Amino acid sequence: MDSWNLLEVQTPDGSRSPVVLHSADAGRAVFIALEPGQELGDHQVKETAFVAIVDGAAQVEAGGESTEARAGSLFRFEPDERHSISSESGARLLLFLAPWPGAGHYRGEERELV
Repeated sequence: MDSWNLLEVQTPDGSRSPVVLHSADAGRAVFIALEPGQELGDHQVKETAFVAIVDGAAQVEAGGESTEARAGSLFRFEPDERHSISSESGARLLLFLAPWPGAGHYRGEERELV
C-alpha cells in the first residue's frame, strides 16, 4: 500500500513543480499546487482527466461553463476536452489521468481508432 498526506506534499514552485505520486498503465496520479494567481491555462490532454480540489478554491472552465470550486469538488474531462483551472487564493489539486499514457499522448504516435 502507498499513501500520501496531500496537505503536506511540497511543491516549491507551485504549478511549475507538480509531483507524480504514482504512474502505471492504468493511470497516473499527479499532485499540483496553484499558488495565488497561478493557473493551468486553456489546454487538453489525451487521457480522461479527473481533477479533485483537495484544498483552497479554484475557477474551473470548460465547454463554455465556469465553476467556482472548493475543497471536495471533483471534475471529469473527456480526452481532448479543452479546460483551464485558475486560483486567486491558491489551491491544491489531485489529477488522475487514465489510461496512462492515452492514445496519441506522445507526438508522432498513431491514435488508435476504436
